[in-house]
Amino acid sequence: MNTQVKRKIAFALLMGVVTTGIISFALLALNLGFSKGFALTWLRSWGIGYVIVIPAILVIGPRLQAQIDRLID
Repeated sequence: MNTQVKRKIAFALLMGVVTTGIISFALLALNLGFSKGFALTWLRSWGIGYVIVIPAILVIGPRLQAQIDRLID
């Protein structure tokens, strides 16, 4: 596996942590408020979101990047 592929995978993993964390926190706070059990509900939602988004980033990301490259070039 070359360095470029490793960088893309590392980026996807870290970006997934950041985005799913922020989005799940914001949506739970807006919809449930900071009630009892918020932290556990947030961590559960964050985990589920992460498991869903990482494959999506790894599969959809390269295809989307290729389309963007075609549009810009």
